Amino acid sequence: MFYSTRCKTSARVRLLRADQRGTVAVMMGLLFPILIGGLGLGFEVSNWYLQTRAMQNAADSAALAAAANASANYAVEAKAVAAQYYGFVDGTNNVTVKPLNNVTCPDGSNTCYRVTITSMVPLYLSQVVGYSGDTTVNGVKEKNLSSAAIAQQTKIQQALCLLALSKTGTALRTNGAPNSNFTGCSVMSDSASTCNGSNLNANYGLAHGSNSGCGNKEESNIPTVDDPYKAMAANIPTNTCGTKANNFPQLTKKGSNWSGGTSWSGSKNLNGTFEMCGDVQLTGNVVIITPDNTTGAVLVIENGQLDLNGFTLSTANGSAVTIVFSGVTTNPTGNYQHIPTDNSSGQGGVLNIQAPSGSSALFQGMAIYQDPNLTTGVDITYKGNNPDWKISGGVYLPNSNVQISGAVSQSTNGADCFVMIADTVLINGTSNIYQQSPDGSDCKNKAGLNIPTATIPGRGQLVY
Repeated sequence: MFYSTRCKTSARVRLLRADQRGTVAVMMGLLFPILIGGLGLGFEVSNWYLQTRAMQNAADSAALAAAANASANYAVEAKAVAAQYYGFVDGTNNVTVKPLNNVTCPDGSNTCYRVTITSMVPLYLSQVVGYSGDTTVNGVKEKNLSSAAIAQQTKIQQALCLLALSKTGTALRTNGAPNSNFTGCSVMSDSASTCNGSNLNANYGLAHGSNSGCGNKEESNIPTVDDPYKAMAANIPTNTCGTKANNFPQLTKKGSNWSGGTSWSGSKNLNGTFEMCGDVQLTGNVVIITPDNTTGAVLVIENGQLDLNGFTLSTANGSAVTIVFSGVTTNPTGNYQHIPTDNSSGQGGVLNIQAPSGSSALFQGMAIYQDPNLTTGVDITYKGNNPDWKISGGVYLPNSNVQISGAVSQSTNGADCFVMIADTVLINGTSNIYQQSPDGSDCKNKAGLNIPTATIPGRGQLVY
């Protein structure tokens, strides 16, 4: 009996050892906590990655917006971008959007903008493996996530065809100029600018102070632009006309006619520098002929005006000239005029000239140059006739108060380039400057004129 029972027990043990049913269930029971923990941790990490990636995109865009704004409300714009396009609203759902300016850039400057976005996400299955997060909010364990971006505003050099140098008041103004057209041109004031009746249709209207209504694109608080051509004054030859008043013959009015000064007419072959003392008055059309249009010639008028007197002064095809107005800085007897004029009572005169374009020219790219030492007799009122300007090159009038009420045309034989520098500029009525390349390449490549540029803000650029 005992033996039989023993044999049956042994057989059952052998059968149990050979039976594999339920093995998987046992193994799963042992592995299930580990599996749940692994899946939970993977789910959490993926969620953190996706959230951080979205936060990084928002921080990048917000930093770019802050850098492009570059004004006192840069933070407002940065937060608005993060909220509107990515849903990260500062102070909502445990989200913080923190913009900062004056941040150190990789190049060592402190002109960068940084935006840091932080948020907290609740923990789910990762707690199964013992991860308890790095912060607690209202008793709930959460994970703190953070992304940051640094951007810097780029700078653009904008070519200018009109620059008003005065650093006080409003250097550039328009007064009811609804038909003015400065297409292809950008204008700049080293103080404030105000345009009434027209924005001039200029590409950019720039001002160191406030800009009110000037330009298709308006910018204020632009760095001042230094006088770009003042150094050329060193090329003005020594005055050999003397300093006494009787050495500078001036035009006098006799009835309806003007007389006096130096009369000029016909073809004039000029080479190098040619000096004339006192007023110069045309008594017929004058054509200036020079050996070439690169070096050209320099016509210096000492203490006098250039009175076209109803005639045309032009440069021949292949010729070029710079007209320099200079003289004594103190006037012993009266008011010298150092400008082109037209004292005729009939058909207006025409100034049709192009500037020398070569690097060997004393006044490269300059058609008219007023000595910056002159402060009186330098103001110009240009009406588009009496005289009519057809000019290729620069017109430098650093101490002149200029009023423009007419169109400036391109010279017959010259490049499409016109740049005016004055102390103040007032634009009235229909005032046009012929269209040229907005980047100044026509002036540089065709007329040889290094066009002045203003530094304006560009787009933001990520640097970190």
